Amino acid sequence: MAQPLLKVEGLKKAYGAIQAVGGVSFEVMPGEIFGVIGPNGSGKTTMFNSVLGQISPDAGTIELHGKTITGISPLELSRRGVGRTFQTLQVFGKMTVRDNLIVAAQEHKGSMFGRIFAPGDSGLGDKADALIDQFRIRHVANSLAGTLSYGQQKLVDIAMAFMAEPDLVLLDEPCAGVNPSLVGGISTLLKDLNRNPKFGKKASFVVIEHNMDFVMDLCHRIMVMVEGRVLAVGTPAEIRGNKEVLDAYLGN
Repeated sequence: MAQPLLKVEGLKKAYGAIQAVGGVSFEVMPGEIFGVIGPNGSGKTTMFNSVLGQISPDAGTIELHGKTITGISPLELSRRGVGRTFQTLQVFGKMTVRDNLIVAAQEHKGSMFGRIFAPGDSGLGDKADALIDQFRIRHVANSLAGTLSYGQQKLVDIAMAFMAEPDLVLLDEPCAGVNPSLVGGISTLLKDLNRNPKFGKKASFVVIEHNMDFVMDLCHRIMVMVEGRVLAVGTPAEIRGNKEVLDAYLGN
């Protein structure tokens, strides 16, 4: 049986008397697209940021490839093969799309000073061009990122996460603020990255998203969180048919 790519066990985080995450456990298998849903205040973002080293959990363990990564810094996680996107865009508006991708890969390798002032493309141009083609943004590759539509900037933001060739990418609301006409394109792109890896690795994802249709169409399995705990984990069909989920979340 395959070893989990990501294993979270007994994760807890409290803020005073408020238990934001109360003993969350789950596994993500290699090649899996794993969705996380739940109403506002359910603990999704706290769980996400604990996994990513943005905050320190009070208890629990986090493993990547069977090795403990609990409390490791975001930069070290990146170097170990974990990429991420944020709810808010992280693109450099006054740089071209192509240069944004190159800078993202330089971040994986060195300091902020080094990646901004490194000469040329640091040998990363071919990799950037390959992702630009896969993300179908060739027509804006030499445009300043700040001049693009919000949806196009989202694509650039996601592409930047793949420049380090990660084993696992955590996507925080990839559809937030995106024109509904582009949501299907993002889903198709992520499926393509999952099935047809550009650099020989099959991409695995953890996706937090409020767009239920997007999650149900994209994810292999879905975890539902309510009030800091796991209510259910299952396939989209199982989640749709789960009465507890319907009562606690989908029915609201």
